[in-house]
Order: sequence, then C-alpha cells, then structure tokens
Amino acid sequence: MSSVPVAVVTGSNKGIGLAIVRGLCKQFPGDVYLTSRDPGRGQAAVAQLQQEGLQPLFHQLDIDDLQSIRALRDFLKEKYGGLNVLVNNAGIAFKVHDTTPFAVQAEVTLKTNFFGTRNVCTELLPLMKPYGRVVNVSSMVSSSALGGCSQELQQKFRSDAITEDELVQLMTKFVEDTKRSVHQQEGWPNTAYGVSKIGVTVLSRIQARLLNEQRKGDHILLNACCPGWVRTDMAGPKATKSPDEGAETPIYLALLPSSADAPHGQFVSNKTVRPW
Repeated sequence: MSSVPVAVVTGSNKGIGLAIVRGLCKQFPGDVYLTSRDPGRGQAAVAQLQQEGLQPLFHQLDIDDLQSIRALRDFLKEKYGGLNVLVNNAGIAFKVHDTTPFAVQAEVTLKTNFFGTRNVCTELLPLMKPYGRVVNVSSMVSSSALGGCSQELQQKFRSDAITEDELVQLMTKFVEDTKRSVHQQEGWPNTAYGVSKIGVTVLSRIQARLLNEQRKGDHILLNACCPGWVRTDMAGPKATKSPDEGAETPIYLALLPSSADAPHGQFVSNKTVRPW
C-alpha cells in the first residue's frame, strides 16, 4: 500500500475540473487523479497535461453510476488506504435556450449534480484521512436560487438542524413538483441548476456538521465553493474568468494547511466565506 498522499477530482477531463487537476499537479505533494466518465476523453486530458510537464494519473469515474463510484472507492482503499483530497467538481447544466421539457431538465440535472455528488460523498467520505480536505463545487446560482425560494423553503435550507434525509426528500419533491407543473406554486424557483446547487451547498453544511460530531479529532475540512463565472462549455465564451482563475478557490480549499481549522462547512467564493 502506498503512503503517498492522494487527491481525486471528479469530472475533470475539461473546464474547471481540468484546471483544478493542473493546479493540484503543481502544488499537491502526492498523486493527483483526473477522472472522467469517458476513458478516451480522460486519457486525452492526461496526455494534454503531460505535454505541460505534469504527471496526473487517470481513473474512470461516472458519478451517475454507483458501481463506477464503488470501483474507485475500492481502488483508493486498496492502493492508498484512503484519500487526502476530494474535489467534487462533476456537474451538468442545460443551456438557457434548451427546449427539453423543464421536468426532464430537473430530473437529469439533479440526478448528476445532487444525487451523484451525494453518492460520491457517501462512498468516499469514510475514506478521508486525518487532515483531509473535501471541496464541493457549487455555484453563486445556489445563492440566487435560494433567494427565489419561498420563505418556508429558505428556512429549511438555512437550518442548522436539517438532516441529509430531509434534504434528499426536498430535492426529490422538487423533481416531482416539476413533473406535476406545480413547482412554482410550491415555492421553488424556476431553475433546475440552481436548485441542484442549493442541494450541494446544503449537503456540504450537513456533512461538515457530521464530521464535527463523528470525527472532530481528524481535522478534516469540508466546504462548498463557487468558482465564479468561468469560460467553459457550460457557461459559454462570454464568462469573465478563465478556467485557471475559476480553479483558484477550489484549489485554495483543497490545499488548506494542516494547521487550519477554518473555513469548514462554509460557502466560499473568491477565497472568502459568503453568508448562506
């Protein structure tokens, strides 16, 4: 078993994920795994970074597939005895003018962005070693979407006592409400991506609380972050930040020194804790 520290970035064959891998390869003192649903695209991304003089490793990962997540879990457990850094970056978004029915967009978007991310956390968080760092890539859209929720929903999503089961029920309810075309009457904003990222931010708050209760002495720090508006396939060419600029806050959180005890359970943008 290797004693080398190990970092994993989900959905990292392009965009912000690829930029996070690039930054970690330059700064993280260990093995960095670029992961991708499609092995061909993943290997091509690894080859691109190798041409830049970096040495990422590759492992297949489709966060929509529990078997794929568990295969990565077993590999990490066997080869490294755990995990030091996990960056949950994988996510999808429909384009603004996409004509796919909203209910379908809601189901597909939440399946990956919320439920897929949650499954990765369920399988990999128990592997986190002492002084581990977990970064869940959320979005500023989660804040604006929260503001578009009813007061009742806002209270639930801001609660310091909400459980993971309650959050899952709310995310499931959103998808069901869209299918019945009652989501706006039920207090939801009209953005599937925004609601999925509310889920990611709130999940992060819950996970940090559980780490405090169950593994306080392990000094693991877990946060959600907003990379900003970044020029990617998802956000388009007009965005203000390059992928490397968008990767700065996730990398900062992934590399918090072992002496740090904060931020933890926070929503961070431009390396600054934001109110939720």
